[in-house]
Amino acid sequence: MAQTASVSAKSNDFSITYIKPTHNVPDLTNDVYQGLLSRPRSLPPKYFYDDHGSQLFEKITETEEYYPTRLEDELLILHSEDIIRKSHPGQIIELGSGSSRKTRRLFDACEKQVRFCEYAPFDVCESAICQAVDNLTSEYDWLDVTPLIGDYQAGLTNIPTFDGARLFVFLGSTIGNFTPKQAGVFITEVTDCMKPGDYFLLGADRVKSPEILNAAYNDSQGITAEFNRNVLRVLNRKLDADFNVNHFDHVAIYNEQLNRIEMSLISKIEQKININKINEILELEPGEKIQTELSHKFQPEQINSLLIESGLQPVKHYQPPNNFYSLILSKLSD
Repeated sequence: MAQTASVSAKSNDFSITYIKPTHNVPDLTNDVYQGLLSRPRSLPPKYFYDDHGSQLFEKITETEEYYPTRLEDELLILHSEDIIRKSHPGQIIELGSGSSRKTRRLFDACEKQVRFCEYAPFDVCESAICQAVDNLTSEYDWLDVTPLIGDYQAGLTNIPTFDGARLFVFLGSTIGNFTPKQAGVFITEVTDCMKPGDYFLLGADRVKSPEILNAAYNDSQGITAEFNRNVLRVLNRKLDADFNVNHFDHVAIYNEQLNRIEMSLISKIEQKININKINEILELEPGEKIQTELSHKFQPEQINSLLIESGLQPVKHYQPPNNFYSLILSKLSD
């Protein structure tokens, strides 16, 4: 049953629950003032993902250089049956579910084990989640889907309760987009929603050679560069700005000291950009940087520490032979 802080509505043949935030998260205007219009200049990566940006990211995952999506999917193909057997969920709740493409591996495992659980995808994009629900319910006629619409970074306190065992899922190495401190806070918020018998499945990208990491974020087809520049189109559309995307270079470099990819847009020229909706002008010098994403990479001991410090007990660590990626199943500590 949904908590009173959530609002339910009917869409097609399923009910949507709109999750009210429990703490404030800056909107685009706030982030422009706090990040873009101050130095050092930055924008959060969540603004990449309008419809066009989401399509570009799907293309990135198909490039030869971008290994994380491919490896995570392979791990799920190999180990989903073990994950379901260990966690025996009555409900799978996925944070940042997107298209739910890889989550299908868990549903396939449920079918093989005749364990027909519910699915609660939680995402901020209503159109994407509704399309995913339509696809899933046509593929799995036994699957009861209860989509949750909201921003998981705005808190998880108001997500609906569930009487049975839950498997919380956070895939895509999205945990790497948080700072280490933010990652700990977020996983603790997940832990606070869990009860004895619940499990948490986390996908995390691993530290590896700079050559492999730099190639993954600088694909030869230039799709990642287009994806990066797309955030400027989002600003143009939503804030009536006049960015010329051709006046910016895409740069993504692995910082070996901090174990993270640092992705930016670099101004090619001196330029003034009008942000008409908020009556501001952004002035950029040649070579000036706008940071658009940080993607942290992990050593196994760092992942374990992050989980343990958040009140979780690692149960099983799944990794490919090259140790490039990790899926970690953990449960609430006793």
